Amino acid sequence: QVQLAESGGGLVQAGGSLRLSCAASGLTFSTYTMAWFRQAPGKEREFVAAINSSGSRTNYADSVKGRFTISRANAQNTAYLQMNSLKPEDTAVYYCAAEYFGSLFAQESSYKYWGQGTQVTVSS
Repeated sequence: QVQLAESGGGLVQAGGSLRLSCAASGLTFSTYTMAWFRQAPGKEREFVAAINSSGSRTNYADSVKGRFTISRANAQNTAYLQMNSLKPEDTAVYYCAAEYFGSLFAQESSYKYWGQGTQVTVSS
């Protein structure tokens, strides 16, 4: 079955960086759009970034543009989220999601497969 496993979360000071990874199995990774979402305490899950199957196109939430970079390594079945200039408001559980040849939609309902999430905490 399809499994998405996030890693790389942790505690970092404001202004710092983290790189999240999403290792995929049970699917033909190069045919899936990959995305990152996040959910802060007491808030709904929100879109962060998406990348198409070949890696040629990306989409970002306004709140992370210029600070976060989504990428993928199809040979390693892994997607990444490089997060720089982190702010306390970036604190959340980060989830990766996958959709077969999906468009770079920002809606949760556009993605069929989800990981369990990894906690990112940014201290001020």
